[in-house]
Amino acid sequence: MHLVLSKHHGLGNDFLVCDTARVDPGIAWPELARRLCARTTGVGADGLLLLGIEGPSRLTMRLFNADGSEAEMSGNGIRCLVQAAHHALAGEVGAVYEVDTAAGRRTVEVLGEMAPHTLEIRVDMGPVTDLPEPAGWGALECDPLRPVRHLSLGNPHSVVGVEEVAVIDLARLGALVPDVNLEIVEPGPGSDALTMRVHERGVGLTSACGTGACAAAAAALAWGIVPASVGEVTVHMDGGSVRVRMVDGRAVLTGPATWVGTVTVAT
Repeated sequence: MHLVLSKHHGLGNDFLVCDTARVDPGIAWPELARRLCARTTGVGADGLLLLGIEGPSRLTMRLFNADGSEAEMSGNGIRCLVQAAHHALAGEVGAVYEVDTAAGRRTVEVLGEMAPHTLEIRVDMGPVTDLPEPAGWGALECDPLRPVRHLSLGNPHSVVGVEEVAVIDLARLGALVPDVNLEIVEPGPGSDALTMRVHERGVGLTSACGTGACAAAAAALAWGIVPASVGEVTVHMDGGSVRVRMVDGRAVLTGPATWVGTVTVAT
């Protein structure tokens, strides 16, 4: 059996999207995700997204990380999934989609075309809530005076404030807490901005993380690193920047999704 997949990325955080309407429901998705996402022996991606089109504005999303584990939510992934659905449905600018995910229903709006094959998409990411300290956290040996927040956007995050993100061995630290997405952030550039790097659960170092950007913005506002008067926080990552607005404890994420191409693979 063969599958036709589309490949997309959100600031270099890349995904394969499979429209499940025409596939065998008995596929072993975790195993297939590991094989397809492998960088040297597969197509290569940070995750595999399963798209269900339930109607002209109703979608479903499942996400398997590159290691085959299933994740609840992805801010970059949901934009990529919506871009694939928007193309399949011949949607227009301003289209709004309701997407059912393992973290709950998310409302997604296509704002416009930023560049060829790139859409600007806004996502209501839902509430940002506190989490207990993850297992193994003590192994990081964080200075107790360093700002830390453990937060959920349907998936778990630990955000740590540092002086300079570039000098941190994030791959080593992230491996110590494999069950959480680990973000390190520094202020700026500019009073309304943060710089962030991320080690993602089930993937490793990635160039961007949408849920992580939301967690980082929420933490920075709580710490006062970014003033509460700021309407939107710009979060700079290795792959580029997104904007995060906090409204009554909910995060609203705006950023790009870029279509790379299509590929036919054997299952």
